[in-house]
Amino acid sequence: MNKPRTALSMSAAAAAAVFRSRSLAALREVCDLAPLPVLDDLSSDRAKDVLADVEVLVTSWGCPRLDESALASAPRLKAVVHAAGSVQGHITDACWDRGVEVSSAAAANALPVAEYTLGMILLHGKQVLERARDFRRTRQRGHWLGVPYDVGNYRSTVGILSASLIGRRVIELLRPFDHKVLLYDPYITEAEVRELGVERVELSELFARSDLLSIHAPLLPATRGLVSRELLGMMRPGAALINTARGAVVDQDALLDAVRGGRIRAVLDVTDPDALPADHPLWGCTDVLLTPHLAGSQGNEWERLSDTAVSEVARWAAGDGFAHPVRRERLGFQA
Repeated sequence: MNKPRTALSMSAAAAAAVFRSRSLAALREVCDLAPLPVLDDLSSDRAKDVLADVEVLVTSWGCPRLDESALASAPRLKAVVHAAGSVQGHITDACWDRGVEVSSAAAANALPVAEYTLGMILLHGKQVLERARDFRRTRQRGHWLGVPYDVGNYRSTVGILSASLIGRRVIELLRPFDHKVLLYDPYITEAEVRELGVERVELSELFARSDLLSIHAPLLPATRGLVSRELLGMMRPGAALINTARGAVVDQDALLDAVRGGRIRAVLDVTDPDALPADHPLWGCTDVLLTPHLAGSQGNEWERLSDTAVSEVARWAAGDGFAHPVRRERLGFQA
């Protein structure tokens, strides 16, 4: 197998997290890896020297933009393997115009988000967080046969907003459970709907029928504020909204009004902005669970990203093409 000259380009913090010693050793087995440290500034003299003979660039969070200036220093660059999700931050038109092949570990990063979502669906179906809060306050169990009939996960309706990579993984993880799954996605085909085994519905119906509704739409101009006050008003009392996508997909003021009134519950791993001000009223809402954008790959899950990158470099070096290619024409539909 040809071992292409390869370099790492990302922040030093990302390299330390994603490419630990085992991952670096595995990467060196499939490529001729340029000496560390990683390239976090492509305009430096050292970066230009390294880039001069690089064929593959392995990137992650903090990679500088690969614009015309950077590419001018990398005349032999043929492929970029991204050990993270979105490539929007560093892949430019100059890359596509040159014909650089691009791969992303977005599918690997989708799995922990989907796992987090599944966990929250099951917890909120049983209303675990609210009932644990009340249990701590009263120190009394209450009569177990007096539990309201809307508690539980049997035959509850889960709505999925967008058949993105993450949305599809959530649907896959839900298969062993007794949920009715609804899906809204204007771009999915009927054949894909049948394969996923879900019921395709319009956006308003998704909000009106779901007991738990999970957002997986990318943040694009067309999706900013997509979850509007009108749609939130269609949700049934006691329903839960889960957002692991981007905070700006939701009208946050309208959501605040809905949860303050006690009509719906929310699990927000993302907000707008991601780090809410300390005095933001969402902090005080008892029917809102706020988590610090932790659903994506973290801790030992970063190893899945590096494993994916190593596998993609190996495939490319062997002439087999990428298993997870990024297509220029699809970027308008992706985060």
